[in-house]
Amino acid sequence: MSTPLHIPILRLGTTYRSVNVRQIKDLSTGETVAEMSVGNAGLLKRDTYKFADAQAALQAIPCEDLIAMSAKAGELFMNATLPLGDTMQTPGDYVQQLSRTSGLPHTLVRANMAKVHEALTHLDDIVRGLTRGISPEVLDRGFGEVNGTAVSFYPTTQALGMVMPSNSPGVNALWLPSIAFKTPVILKPGSDEPWTPWRVVQAMIAAGIPEEAFGFYPTDHEGSAAVMDVCDRSIIFGGEATMKRYGGDERVEVHGPGWSKVMIGEDCIDDYEKYIDIIVQSIAANSGRSCINASTIIVPKHSKAIAQAIAEKLAAITPLPNDDPNAKLSALANPKVAEWADSQITNGLQASGAVDLTEAARGGTPRLSTFEGRTYVLPTLVHCDSWDHPLCNSEFMFPFASVVEVPQNEVLDTIGGTLVVSAITHDDAFTADLLRCRDIQRLNLGPAPTSSAQWDQPHEGNLFEFLYQRRAIHMAGATSGDGR
Repeated sequence: MSTPLHIPILRLGTTYRSVNVRQIKDLSTGETVAEMSVGNAGLLKRDTYKFADAQAALQAIPCEDLIAMSAKAGELFMNATLPLGDTMQTPGDYVQQLSRTSGLPHTLVRANMAKVHEALTHLDDIVRGLTRGISPEVLDRGFGEVNGTAVSFYPTTQALGMVMPSNSPGVNALWLPSIAFKTPVILKPGSDEPWTPWRVVQAMIAAGIPEEAFGFYPTDHEGSAAVMDVCDRSIIFGGEATMKRYGGDERVEVHGPGWSKVMIGEDCIDDYEKYIDIIVQSIAANSGRSCINASTIIVPKHSKAIAQAIAEKLAAITPLPNDDPNAKLSALANPKVAEWADSQITNGLQASGAVDLTEAARGGTPRLSTFEGRTYVLPTLVHCDSWDHPLCNSEFMFPFASVVEVPQNEVLDTIGGTLVVSAITHDDAFTADLLRCRDIQRLNLGPAPTSSAQWDQPHEGNLFEFLYQRRAIHMAGATSGDGR
């Protein structure tokens, strides 16, 4: 058996090997693929004195140069051989390693890899969208003009803390603009997915961005809390409990369940067959692991026929070898999580008013399945008779959705907080109601999957407004006039 790789801690410019390590294992064989150094909260707290120097290193580089370096980093991330501890990692190594330890098939690893690459190479568009077109020079100078009005912005933090999940590599795209905004990042990687943030950091360093701008601190729960203690701005990912704990803290941006939805309006519902593939893509893209995957399909009628059509297509998505070019379904890294999800659905189906249509469509194959030593929860589509059913508006980390009928004139009073809505309608009045709805964070008007993205429009929060505060400024003597 080969000696496992070692993934060290990055202490804002210094590589550090800890005596405490966590083994990252192949899901199929149990072989240790890598050992990752694990730091404690005290280590991170001791390094806070480096934050000012890390910020100063980025402040010294023009914003446009940081954007250009990030674009170069995108190409390196996608194509280059980059450092990985004491060895080097090719793009092929990255695909293999992440697939073996996360359960993602190669197809989805490469799709997420392309997402990160596209974000890095389109960072100019992203920055322009987040800042609403403010010139990058305003960040370089600290002040400037927008539409003839003097403006000034100051940073809210010396470093952005990121408590990362393990569910999807593409989520790393969210912190990338921080570097262009001259803000160092303190990354606490997901326990099962250190590969992507590590490789992105190495690509950025190789592109010329100062290495002291990056902290990479694998740690425990206490260490995760320390990240948010020492950073005046942090982003954390989690479930409803995490949202309740940090939801009222202005220093913390919580990315929780999306509860994203597809709606079909009364004017389009009789043509529902046209939209089945869009709905399936909304549910199953990236193996259902993202907050922008649809978990509820809301229609005014034909719900049973729509649910059956969706179920038949979802049932065709089955586990395949990780290197199969047709693989679309990911295993779950933690079998206990898979067992919990399966039991939640089974228990929910015991309440009257819901039926799993995918199990019959796949010939009775159990929802909880194993394939080549990995654990899967197979795609599941549930028809619910009522919005109040326990499985309606539920969300899991695999392709799952419910279909429910709600009258169009009641739907926006029913949905609650929703990250993405794809509304298929041409009804001007309904569209106006959707545009006024405060519960929808991102709205796709027309037949677009919830998983579609536009780089110049963030789907959750605005990183620039999180990292910078606008101040009033008066440039006395800077303009002509009687008071000069």
